[in-house]
Amino acid sequence: MIDEKRFMLRALDVSKNALPYCQPNPPVGCVLVANGDIVAEGFTQPIGGHHAEVEALGKLSSNIDIKTVTAYVTLEPCSFIGRTPACAETLLNSGIGKVVVSLLDPDRRNNGAGIAMLQQGGVHVEVGLARDEVETFLTPYLGLSW
Repeated sequence: MIDEKRFMLRALDVSKNALPYCQPNPPVGCVLVANGDIVAEGFTQPIGGHHAEVEALGKLSSNIDIKTVTAYVTLEPCSFIGRTPACAETLLNSGIGKVVVSLLDPDRRNNGAGIAMLQQGGVHVEVGLARDEVETFLTPYLGLSW
């Protein structure tokens, strides 16, 4: 049995590498897992750079079948285009099989829309894994206007 919480906690650890350079964006981490193994990781890059999901996807080996990959993301993938393309759309277009999100994005531009975009595209999505741990870390950033 796969210990999914371990992967989300790893994504949380990875997200800490984003600070302080990602601000005013939140420090987000993403871990890609295939067959129970971590195959790529990413965190939010400095403003205007890749978000965690895109960073991780860019590190994924082309030898891995993306349909077998699960993304563990500390904050809901964005669904809108700002300085960067929408991460939810990038994940959807990648063909990823499953996305596990710890927290919904409180930003009114997103707040459930990223998850809806993925689900409407046929991606299996789960929400709430390691919520307490991730929320404790992200609390200083949750009220910001991203």
